[in-house]
Amino acid sequence: MRLERRHAVLFLAIAAWNVVTWATFAKNLAAAHAQGEVRPAGYWVAHSVLIVVNLVVAAVLARLGLQAWRATRSRAGIDA
Repeated sequence: MRLERRHAVLFLAIAAWNVVTWATFAKNLAAAHAQGEVRPAGYWVAHSVLIVVNLVVAAVLARLGLQAWRATRSRAGIDA
């Protein structure tokens, strides 16, 4: 499969969206915990794992997006 510039933009946009949304969720989760919200330990663990996994997914998408961006630059003869 040949990746194009639009694929790179899509990967980077999804990665950025994941970081923003999951970072906000992490902030809200930490605030709830700090305020003493009573939940089972599994709740905190499960949501923490979700945050970490989705931030890793964002990192993978960002890397793919950057690789696709660079590949389209070199194919166009714009490589610096």
